[in-house]
Amino acid sequence: MTKGKKFAMYLFLCIVSFISVFPLYWMICAATNKSAEVVSGRLIPGTYFIENFKNLMANQNIGRALGNSFKYAIILTVISLIVSSLAGYGFEIYHDKAKDTVMSIILLAMMVPFVATLIPLFQMISSAGWLNTTIGFILPTVSTPFLIMMFRQSARSFPHDIMEAARIDGLSELRIFFQMFIPTMRSTYAAAMTITFMNAWNSYLWPKVIMTNSDSQTMPMVVANLTQGYVTDYGMLMLAVLICTLPTAIVFFCLQNAFAEGITGAVK
Repeated sequence: MTKGKKFAMYLFLCIVSFISVFPLYWMICAATNKSAEVVSGRLIPGTYFIENFKNLMANQNIGRALGNSFKYAIILTVISLIVSSLAGYGFEIYHDKAKDTVMSIILLAMMVPFVATLIPLFQMISSAGWLNTTIGFILPTVSTPFLIMMFRQSARSFPHDIMEAARIDGLSELRIFFQMFIPTMRSTYAAAMTITFMNAWNSYLWPKVIMTNSDSQTMPMVVANLTQGYVTDYGMLMLAVLICTLPTAIVFFCLQNAFAEGITGAVK
């Protein structure tokens, strides 16, 4: 590669990187400026961060919303990983034509938009008395076709010879799954955990429907509340958006290598 081509490639990568990072930089700057300065397009950090934080704490119960979001997201992530991985493992390890038909039906569910099932789901959750509860939040998405498909694809690379040897040694099917399959598929679990946690944390529509009590509000609902009214304090709003973004950003950056391996189906 010539020096000119290499220079053009690095210049292009720098421009794309700047475009990708700029919204995050602008969000951080906006969180430290007054509302009028944000509207005017100020692109340098200000000195209004403490005031924005005090106003935010006075207007919304951020601690409770963060606690609710972490509780719902962590519980949903753990249960979803167990259920989806067991389903994907079963579909592949105990493979037959009937299971292929069931899997095809499950994959067809990916084509149905969530909004189309929103009213029936709400009626079911309401009649069961699960409004404003954790189980009402997690039940509709405790298992998704995408995660089942991802774990099924990963299970295809699971060494069957080792599994047969374990059966000969007397290991039960559950011990094979928990002691052999899960450690082998660490990267797949990391990718699934990242996807599930981010989806649960950023979920807005379903919590907005079933969380009618202010004590059950999540961070996306709090951010939406700040846009209501006649006047919007954009500095305070962007600070809330920044706080809401940090957990998912930290999770992704900590697991980005395993996430890439899990998406590509790598097994170590």
